[in-house]
Amino acid sequence: MSIILSGVSFGYYNQQPLFENINLSVRSGSKVSVVGNNGTGKSTLLKLIAGELNVFEGSIRCLSTPYYIPQQIGITGMTVSQALNVSDKIEAFHAICNGSDKYEYYDILSDDWDIESRCRAALDAWGLSGVGMDASIDSLSGGEKTKLFLAGISIHNPSVIILDEPTNHLDHTSRQKLYELISNSNATTMIVSHDITLLNLLDETYELSSRRITLYGGNYDFYKTRKEEEQQALNQQIDAEEAALRSARKKAQEVNERQDKRSRQGEKNKNQGPRIARQFLKNSGENTEAKLKDKHAEIISQKCQRLNDLRQKQNMTCELKLNFDNALLHNGKILVSARSVNFKYGEKEFLWQNVLDFEIRSGERIHLKGDNGTGKTTLLRLLTGELLPSVGEVIRSDFSFIYLDQEYSKVKTPKTLLELAQEYNSHNLPDHELKLRLHRALFTKDMWDKPCHVLSGGERMRLYLCCLMISNHIPDLIILDEPTNNLDLSGINILTSTIKNYTGTLLVISHDNRFVEEIGITNIMDLNIYYNPFVLMKKIGRI
Repeated sequence: MSIILSGVSFGYYNQQPLFENINLSVRSGSKVSVVGNNGTGKSTLLKLIAGELNVFEGSIRCLSTPYYIPQQIGITGMTVSQALNVSDKIEAFHAICNGSDKYEYYDILSDDWDIESRCRAALDAWGLSGVGMDASIDSLSGGEKTKLFLAGISIHNPSVIILDEPTNHLDHTSRQKLYELISNSNATTMIVSHDITLLNLLDETYELSSRRITLYGGNYDFYKTRKEEEQQALNQQIDAEEAALRSARKKAQEVNERQDKRSRQGEKNKNQGPRIARQFLKNSGENTEAKLKDKHAEIISQKCQRLNDLRQKQNMTCELKLNFDNALLHNGKILVSARSVNFKYGEKEFLWQNVLDFEIRSGERIHLKGDNGTGKTTLLRLLTGELLPSVGEVIRSDFSFIYLDQEYSKVKTPKTLLELAQEYNSHNLPDHELKLRLHRALFTKDMWDKPCHVLSGGERMRLYLCCLMISNHIPDLIILDEPTNNLDLSGINILTSTIKNYTGTLLVISHDNRFVEEIGITNIMDLNIYYNPFVLMKKIGRI
C-alpha cells in the first residue's frame, strides 16, 4: 500500500472533531478522489496526508514524501527555483560549470545534470515560457502558480501526488494537459476536485461525510450511480417505516378503543356479582390496559426514532427546489449588437487581432470560450456597458440582466441572511413566507442571523438564487462568469438544475466542460486568439 491511514482523528482548536477513527488504504499506483460537501474536511484530510498538519490520534504512512499542491498556494517571497525546491541543484550545477571542484556541489547535484533544461522544458510545456527560474513567485497569478507546481511533477517525478482543486484557475488548454498528465502518470494519486471530467479519470472514489469515510470502487459516474441507488433504497425504507408507524398507531388506537369499550361495559355491570370479584376484575383490567398502552407507546417510540434516523441520512439537496419562472421576452429579439468592436487598455495593443461583429438574441444559450488572457471578462464588461469600446459600438436594447461572478459578490455583505432576504422582498411577502423560502433553499432557522460574507461559495450561490426568487425578478439575460469554481459537487448540481430550468438568454464563461454540456449550450463565441485570430460565433452542430 502506498498511503495508509489507521485510526486517524483530528479537530481544530475549540471545535468538534472533523475526523474520528478514519481508516483508508490506497494501493501503489492507484488514482483516487475524495468527495464530500463543503465543510466535511476534504482539504484538511489532504493536509494531514501531506504532512502539513499533525494528527491527534492514529497514524499516517506514505510510501514516500507526497508531492502536494494545495487549493490556495500561499507561498510568497521566493524565486521560482526556490518554490520548486531546485535552487540548490541549479546553483551547484552553475558552480560546477564555472569550474568549481567542491565535492559538496557534486553531492547536491547528485548526477542530475539536466535539472536546468528539465525545469525549462516543464515550464514551457505549461505555457510559462516567459517565467525565469529567478523570477519572483509573487509576480505570478493564481493560475500561473498552479501551473508552476504542476510543472514540478514532471521535474521531480514523485511516486505520490496529492492535489487539492487543481483545475480551479486553469483554462481549457491547461485542464486538458492536466487530464493527460493524470492519465499517463504511474504515481499514486489522491485528488480533491469538483471537476467531474477529472474525477472520471480516477479509479476509486472516497466519500467523506459525518466523520467517516466510505470507499466506492469506481470513478465519479460510478459513485453517483451508487449514491442514487442508495438514495432510492433509503426512500423505500422510509416509506416502509412510515407505513409501519401508521399501522402501529392504528393498532394502538384500536386497543385503546377496545379498552374504553370494556371500561364502559364494566361501569355498566359494576353492581353485578360479588364485590371482591368485581374489584379483582377491575384491577386486572386496569393493569392489562396500562401494560398494553405502555407496550404500544414503546413500539411507536421506537418506530419514530428509526424514522428520524433514516430521515437524517437523506441528502438535503434532494429537497431543494430552486426554479425560475419563464422569461418574458420572445425568442429571437436582438439584445446586443456589436459592430466592429475592439478594445485596449491605455496605450497597450488592441485585445483582439480583428474587430468583433456579432449579435446576441433572446433565447440563445452562449458559451463564451477562450484561454486565460483572451479578453472574456473585458467583453462581458463591454456588453453590459461597464466599459466603452475603443473602436466600434455596442448597441443594447431594453432588457434586464444579472451578472454572477465566481465569488457571488452580490451577497458578500455583513448583512444577515434574513436582512438580505428582506431587502429583496419587493412584493412584501409575509414574514412566514419569506422564512419558508429560506428554509426551502436549505437555510434553517439557526442560520438566519448569520452574516452573509462568512458563507461558503455554495451557500452564497443558493442565497442569491433564493433572493432572486423572493424578488420574483426573472432576468431576460443571466451572465455567469466561472460560476462553478468555488462550489462543491452538490452546489454544482443545484446550479446546473436551476440554470437548465431557466428559459431566458444565457451567456456563460466556464472551463467546466461537464457543466457547459449539461446546461444546453446552443452557441459558442470563441475568443481563443492563440488558435483563431478572430471571434467566431457558431451554432452547435455546425462546428
